[in-house]
Amino acid sequence: MATMTTVPSYNPSLWVRICHALPRLDFSMQMRDNVFVPVSWEYQQTLLVLSSLSAIALVISLLVVLSFLIHYCCCHRGDRNEGSEEEEEDEDGSTGHGYSGKKGRGICCVTWVAVAAVTLCCVAIGIGFYGNSEANDGMYQLTSSLLTANYTLASIDLLISDTITGLQLSISGPLASMEELFTGSKPFLVSTRNCRRLSENVINLLSSISLARSSIDTGLGNDSGISGASITPLTPVPPSVAPTVVPNSGLMASPFSPGWAANTLMVNEDYRWLSYVLLLLLDLIVCLFILLGLAKQARWLLILMTVLAWLALFLSWGSLGLETATVVALSDFCSDPNAFVLNSTHFNSGTSSDVLDYYLTCNRRMNSPFQQLLTQSQRALSNIHTHLSSLDRNALTQFPKAEKSLRDVQQILNSTEGNFHQLVALLNCRGLNKDYIDSLKGLCYDGMEGLLYLSLYSFLSALAFTAILCSLPGAWRSFPSESEEYEDSDSESEDPFTSHQARRQTSSGSQRGAMAPFYNYPGAGWTPPFSSAPPLPTLPAC
Repeated sequence: MATMTTVPSYNPSLWVRICHALPRLDFSMQMRDNVFVPVSWEYQQTLLVLSSLSAIALVISLLVVLSFLIHYCCCHRGDRNEGSEEEEEDEDGSTGHGYSGKKGRGICCVTWVAVAAVTLCCVAIGIGFYGNSEANDGMYQLTSSLLTANYTLASIDLLISDTITGLQLSISGPLASMEELFTGSKPFLVSTRNCRRLSENVINLLSSISLARSSIDTGLGNDSGISGASITPLTPVPPSVAPTVVPNSGLMASPFSPGWAANTLMVNEDYRWLSYVLLLLLDLIVCLFILLGLAKQARWLLILMTVLAWLALFLSWGSLGLETATVVALSDFCSDPNAFVLNSTHFNSGTSSDVLDYYLTCNRRMNSPFQQLLTQSQRALSNIHTHLSSLDRNALTQFPKAEKSLRDVQQILNSTEGNFHQLVALLNCRGLNKDYIDSLKGLCYDGMEGLLYLSLYSFLSALAFTAILCSLPGAWRSFPSESEEYEDSDSESEDPFTSHQARRQTSSGSQRGAMAPFYNYPGAGWTPPFSSAPPLPTLPAC
């Protein structure tokens, strides 16, 4: 029992339906016809409004950061004078290697907020790398499918041009010489003219195939013969297919072709992928150096990272606006791609909607729009082969000079039939429809998923950098200054042999007041408090 091969199909994913419905507040999940119209100014205005939402979010984040900075500067400027005595008491109970009291708690809170924001930023960077990779995979699948379709269309153009050129050469060369030789024999002359008429019929049938952008000047009826065929290929010719007909220099290929689209998309995708990699690396470097500055308490490093965090904040909100507009436009296209292709694709003036619908849907119940042309061409080639076989059996005995011309016509006919069978296989809808479905899956599945992850990355990184900009100024302003670090280093470089109790007594003595100089103490009744020598003996009175 023969197994029937299933034709691949495309269905919009859930994310495509959601993103297509959200901007219009249409949660019924019903697809609308003819929604994606990028050339419409109203549609472009809708995308601009959606992308401007990120600008509004940027303004809100700037206001939040400015409010935190104003609150920090105003509140802490008044708290420094009021809390100077409390800081001195906290310093008495501290060991000199940390913070305690309100100041220590504030510094600890600010530091942990900055660390939490940096952690969130690192999570967003990981999501961004994954989304960038998914989007790149989708664009790679799209361009690969377009290049494969481009190769198929170019092969169809070349096979048609080769077949037409071979038949034209047979008409202008061997068949014309055979007509001159068979002038005295009416049956042989009729067979030769029938071959000529059938060859002209095949040329007309093949030139009417709409996928081949052909402009044929047959030159029939002229004494000079065929002036030559000028076939303008629909797509750039692949390097593995060698054309036998060189197009005229005045005829240019159509700029809209799968090959041109694939090359344009590849160049743009390279720049897009590299831009996102640089943006992710910038965010990663800022996050890592912020952690390093908090660990080392390097004020200059945190100031520099604060400036770069402002740049990263602007880039994050800007990329989110661009991604939002792209996601909405892509969801509108992926909701019904066939309608957009049918309305916007113009291969040439002779292309009908039936031809495009045949290749886009590839339904088994649909007949090929080229079926009648191919059948008539096949019958004409079979009749030519029959007439040539009759001439080979009967005419060569009477006209031996016609053998060379007859062999040339048979050789051209054999190559023409081989090209014709390949053309029939390539004109089938399965190959081009598979490439079309693969390109849609790459763009609307992987590409859409990658854009959604990139949008999530931009949103999380923008929130993280907003929190970082709110907390970093409080962190680096709370670090000890250079003079305080110098005093700490002097205290740590004291005599290591001095006991801890003596240090405490020295510090307490410095707080109670300055010790009186040595010469102010009474000498008679005073003994050194720490003297261990025995008392001097008293002399007798004289």
